[in-house]
Amino acid sequence: MSGITEGMSVVAGPYSGYSLHGPGGIQVVAPELGTVLGRATLLSPTAVWAAPGGAASALARERRLRVSLDTGGTSIGPLVGEPRWSDAGALGIQLMDVSLEQGRRILSVLDDAMLRGGAEPEASPLPVQEEVTGSERIESILTVISAMSNRGVLRRPGRTERVMLERMDAARSLLHWRCIEPGVDWGEPPYDIEVIGYNAAYRMRLAGPLAKGEWLVTPLPERLWRVRHRWHRRVQAPAGLRVRFDHPLWKELGRRQREVVDLSFSGLALRGEPDDLVFPGLFLPLEVELADGECLYLSGEVRHVSSARSDGLRVVGLEVRPRTERDTLLWTRLVSQALCPATRTSEDFLAPLWELYFASGYFNMASGSAEHFDTLRRSFFDLGKHAARLPQLFCQTVWPSERGVEASLSSMKPYRHSWLLHQLSRRPGQPDNAPRVPGQVLRDTYLRTLEHAQSDPELRWVVCYAESSVPWVYRTHVRFARRLQDGGQSLVMPVRMMTADCGELSGQPVGDLEIGVATIGEKYLLAGELARTRPACYVEALDFTRERMDLWSIARTWQGAGLERERRLLVARRDGVPIAALVLELGHPGSNLMRLLDAARLFPLAPEGREAYVALLDEARRWYALRGRTSFVYLCEDEGEYAQAARLNDDPSARPCLWIISASLVPEFLEHLHEQSVGKPRE
Repeated sequence: MSGITEGMSVVAGPYSGYSLHGPGGIQVVAPELGTVLGRATLLSPTAVWAAPGGAASALARERRLRVSLDTGGTSIGPLVGEPRWSDAGALGIQLMDVSLEQGRRILSVLDDAMLRGGAEPEASPLPVQEEVTGSERIESILTVISAMSNRGVLRRPGRTERVMLERMDAARSLLHWRCIEPGVDWGEPPYDIEVIGYNAAYRMRLAGPLAKGEWLVTPLPERLWRVRHRWHRRVQAPAGLRVRFDHPLWKELGRRQREVVDLSFSGLALRGEPDDLVFPGLFLPLEVELADGECLYLSGEVRHVSSARSDGLRVVGLEVRPRTERDTLLWTRLVSQALCPATRTSEDFLAPLWELYFASGYFNMASGSAEHFDTLRRSFFDLGKHAARLPQLFCQTVWPSERGVEASLSSMKPYRHSWLLHQLSRRPGQPDNAPRVPGQVLRDTYLRTLEHAQSDPELRWVVCYAESSVPWVYRTHVRFARRLQDGGQSLVMPVRMMTADCGELSGQPVGDLEIGVATIGEKYLLAGELARTRPACYVEALDFTRERMDLWSIARTWQGAGLERERRLLVARRDGVPIAALVLELGHPGSNLMRLLDAARLFPLAPEGREAYVALLDEARRWYALRGRTSFVYLCEDEGEYAQAARLNDDPSARPCLWIISASLVPEFLEHLHEQSVGKPRE
């Protein structure tokens, strides 16, 4: 079934509701045929599926069916629907015109089945588990959790108790736990405890002596089990945030207004009431009223409905997506601010941010002097204001304080499936409002920037050009990617970032070389050569596949926003045979202060290919000059023995590298950042 419809509107997914299992259960009956079609395996007010076999498999291919649900003593019906058969022979019935009272009865039966353990939400994904071993790794994780004062639960048969890891005694490998519910008995060991990290819960079984009062001291566990509940981190919603909706099946319920409990880029939870009659798989259009009175609109799908509390209230979890570009902008701002309330985007802090680049020494890390970058100031300010309206392409995070801006990290989307991290800066010293936990400023800055990239459904890779001589960058970026590089999901590759002045040609003769725009065949030749000589993640992340070699898709997105973005491929030929390729990229002025998008790369297409490099770099100077650039960056991926002849300059003390990780590793990378940045809390 392609979706459950009311008129022309789709109101629920094809497999909405609850999966039924266990003995007994609900039978699907066809009263007019005098037969039982089978045991219900999936049920909601919009659809029912019957197990294959029995009368259902022999049923004529009717266009309409009248059925009822036998719940073991009572009957719900008659219900009318259109039958569908799966390849395995299961019968699915798309229910139509289910009355409000019938819907209430169906959901009441499903509530009872949930309490008995005979039903599970069909839309809810199962958590992913990973076993963590090694004392050093376990100690690092638990040190962070202790420093962040994250809470956890002690699980006992039939109940849970709230606990906190108060202290990690690394010297003696001991954990000091405190029960935060007074008067609670810890019970006897072993103790099953679950604590919360950045985007995951860690489960452990702890041996140890009997607890004393509210305190429990245990040895370090031998292993942890990590459970990542969701792709995006969720946080408590801003106070007073509410959503409004009309039930898509039963308009007579009237407009509902409900409090939002928590939210993330891809979802939210609201506090539902007994008569909301929502269920997993239901599509629910939402109106969100913001603090300033402005409204945004979301398309939602119910993914989970909790059991009712004693007061009848329940938590309803939804997957959501903004409906329009305007809604995307408003939703991104709302969620970003809730996730990292100490951070801001930079449009209101451009002058303090520019000053931060000088105070942090950022300009000194790039080739050229601070005066060289002053020419970018106007374009930096212009683009900064424009970028605030383009969350699909840019994010510039700042951590403000009374001193101005304490830290900043920027990201942009220069390739179809990749976001580029750049321009990391941190002001020396500490502000008066410094967080109690060390490293919080940088953590917040990274979190907001990377979680913004995670909100892009096209995200597959995160890229940066990391200066590996900086201790923080080496510990966080380089070590993490190297540890996982053998799996093909990350890359650390040395590069030299050389500067070429457009007005300073090499003076070398071209000789018998012919330089021109690459033909389709030559583009395919380059794509094949890169597939053979470069890791797959390099090819994918930087759009060097055959289909994306020209960068057309992402370039159109930039150009549609009034920004420059282009890639041109030139080839040097000898006697008509291509021997080397030049890849030229152009980005909008101010998008990066080191001109990382005004960058050239060279690749050999024949053994003698490097003989053409100097001539190709002169051609690059002409190409960039025609586009109003005075210089560009050459990303050198070889020894660069031709650099002097080509009049290229770089900093011999710098150790830049191309850093790539898969989007699937971003949550783990953020966990790694937490582990590397937390030290002893300030008193």
